[in-house]
Formats: sequence, structure tokens, C-alpha cells
Amino acid sequence: MTVDSSPEAQLEPTQQTSLGTAAARNLATTTKSAPQMQEITSRWLLKTLPWVETKGGTYRVNRRLTYTVGDGRIEFVQDGATVRVIPRELGELAMLRGFEDEQVLVTLADRCVQRDFRAGEVLVERGTPAQGIHLIAHGRISQTSVGKYGDEVAVAVLADGDRFGENALLDADATADYTATAETSGTLLTLSRADFAAVLDAAPNLRAHVERFGSLPHQRQNKHGEAEIAMSAGHTGEAALPGTFVDYELKPREYELSIAQTVLRVHTRVADLYNGPHNQTEEQLRLTIEALRERQEYELINNREFGLLHNADFKQRIQTHSGPPTPDDMDELLCRRRGTKFFFAHPKTIAAIGREFNARGLYPDHVDLGGQQVPAWRGVPILPCSKIPISKENTSSILAMRTGEDNQGVIGLHQTGLPEEYEPGLSVRFMGISEQAIISYLVTTYYSAAILVPDALGVMENVQIGRRRD
Repeated sequence: MTVDSSPEAQLEPTQQTSLGTAAARNLATTTKSAPQMQEITSRWLLKTLPWVETKGGTYRVNRRLTYTVGDGRIEFVQDGATVRVIPRELGELAMLRGFEDEQVLVTLADRCVQRDFRAGEVLVERGTPAQGIHLIAHGRISQTSVGKYGDEVAVAVLADGDRFGENALLDADATADYTATAETSGTLLTLSRADFAAVLDAAPNLRAHVERFGSLPHQRQNKHGEAEIAMSAGHTGEAALPGTFVDYELKPREYELSIAQTVLRVHTRVADLYNGPHNQTEEQLRLTIEALRERQEYELINNREFGLLHNADFKQRIQTHSGPPTPDDMDELLCRRRGTKFFFAHPKTIAAIGREFNARGLYPDHVDLGGQQVPAWRGVPILPCSKIPISKENTSSILAMRTGEDNQGVIGLHQTGLPEEYEPGLSVRFMGISEQAIISYLVTTYYSAAILVPDALGVMENVQIGRRRD
């Protein structure tokens, strides 16, 4: 048999003898998935928060009376290389809390002297006379002291907005009981005792305010600053018992329910003709609700009015000792409250926790949470929350919280029984059909979060999550 191997014969197309797949697909039924969405996350915060019914749209947190003596962060403004403290932010100092004379505060702010420091520089030496208060505009500073057996012990790690040496302003004999060393380069402002005294002499209203501060009934407070409940114990016979009562805050904080909503629009032609095998309206609604729930969790973390990151008590904020999240840092965060129920961290932060643990030969436990195995430390689950932000410096935060009303913890707030409720606390209302034949639905959810007592929530700030180079 002779085979024609000429180029013309090889280029001749083979004649089709059966129906091709491209044409056959026109008669076939395609198997389709439901619409997919990358934005959906695990939303552990929404799942684990106990949700409390909030009738009237407002939740009031009643607490025992607490003497507020100023314990917040101080903010600064920067003009090129010059840093200035915002005068009213000086009201965060204990002795200046509630002082309203703007001109005197401006005078104090103008007397603050800027000092730029470098990493490793000793800013205050233990045992030396304390000359004034130091306000940290930027950078990390560690405080160390000498332990009982002569070894060096860590006292605290301070960062942006913190201060130290406040007792030096009124006590001429004050000495530093710690050594302050810069861990990074940065800037601080110093108000000397001499400058403060000069302003004090020139401003009688400031002197009167400071004297009133000195007369506050410190002896009537417990360690949390709450008004003392007088009692007697260990007595015998007919001892006279003290009378007492539990005093409450006169202006307790109220949390109003926040809102997230959108208008979903679906053309009637789509809703009528393209409903197989998936209902177009239901799928549009499902994905809209998913996006709404994602925004709800974001607001619970980041909203300035009620978000957990912004409303954590300043005394419950700590810094890592070296940058990355070590087991020691996790223990310090854990020990600041009783009954910690959950840790929350960005997934990248959880990876950094794992690296630090592995480097020390430690491996986090795993606990069962709703049928799913999750990493844990000291039996407390470490849950991912991608809504916790990561800064440009590649740092983030770790939250530790106690939850529930009975435990005086963190709670979620919502209201159920809404008109046309689709899910608990979420309603879908039909808004009508426009002249362009478009159906509109108003999708709404109401929510907030409340921290019942300050130690219910703790935050470890400025956690370095980048991988260190060996």
C-alpha cells in the first residue's frame, strides 16, 4: 500500500464523522454552582459573642462609682521634625484631669521640651533624681529595675502616648525607681518640675485644682478605683460595725445600636425568567447578607464609638517585650483578667505566634470549639479575625476577652423581632417596583458591643508579625 506523505496531503483536514462537543453543549444541561464570594470569612467574633436583646435600641452599663484620675493616652501633632503635645491632651494626666483653662494648658504644652532618642539610649537611670514627666510621642521604651536577689527585672514596656515620671512634678525629693532604656529610636517631650512650678505659681486656678486633686479620698478606693464598701472582719464581742452602701456612677455609659444597611435591586425579568436551577433573588440576598455580616464584624472591631480596639481600657493595653508575640507576652495578656474566654488575632498574627512558640520548642494546644479544632494557649482558643488591622509597620494587635453578662464580660447587642425579620436582628423589607421594573429590598441589621467592666477586654498592641531574619 502506498502512503501519500506530500505536504499537501498532510494539510488536508480530516472529515468529521460524529457530532462535536462544542455543538453538543448547546443541548446539554450545565451543572452550576451557587454564586461564590471571596469576602466571606469565618466570622468567629460574631459566632462567639453572647448576643443580648436590647429593647429600645440602647443598653446602659451601670457600674460602681469609680474615681477617675486620668489614665488615658496622650496625643501629639507633628510639623516636620517638630512634635508638640495637644494642650487639652494634658488633661489625661492624673493631676490635670478636669482642668479646663485652655490658656494654662497651652502654656504647659509650650514648656514641654522635645528630645529625640536612639535605640539603646538610657533615658532615665535608676536612683537618680526625677526631674520631670516624660511624654512618649513615638517609639518603645522599656523600664527595668533590680530584683530582690540583685538581678535585673522587667517593669514595663511603654510606647506611643504613654508617659513616665509623673510623680516628679510635685515631689522635689522624687527619685527614679527604674531604668528607662529606648528599645527603638523615637521622640519624647519632657515637662520639667521647675517649668511646672513656674506655671503653677502664675496660675492660681491651676494651683487650686492640683490641691483638690491631692485631697481626693484615695483611702476610700479599692485597687480598681471603685468606691470602698466598708466592713469589719475578725472581730470578737460586741464591736461596732461600720455602716456602708454601694455607690453607683451617676452618668453610666449607654450604647446605642448601630446600623448597617443597603438596598438590594433585582430586575423583574431576571427574577421571572432566570430562576433555574438557582433562585436569583435568594442568591442575591444571600450574598448581600454575607457582605453585611462582614461589615458588622468589622465595625465591632474598628468603630471608634463602640469598637473593641478603640474602647479597651488603657490600663488593659500592654506592649510586647521584644516585638514578636512570645509565650511570655501571651501569659501577661492572659493574667490581666479572670476567666479569659477567647484570644482574637489576625491570621498573620496567629502565624507569628506559632513561629515564636516553635522557636522555643513549644506547640500550642488544640481545643474543640463547635466541632472544630482550633489552636489554644493555656486552654484558651486563639481565633482568627481578619478585621483586626495590620499597620504599615507590619504590626497588629491581639485581643483577649471574657464574655457574657453573668461574667461581667464583653457582649454583643442586637434587637430581634424586627418587622419582616429574615434572620435574628436582620430584616429584609420589600420597597416596591420602580417604573423601570426593578424590585428593591431594604436589608438592615442593628448591632453594637458593650464592655461591662474594664478588665473584660485586654489588648496587646504593636505586635510584630514580620518574619525575623536569622
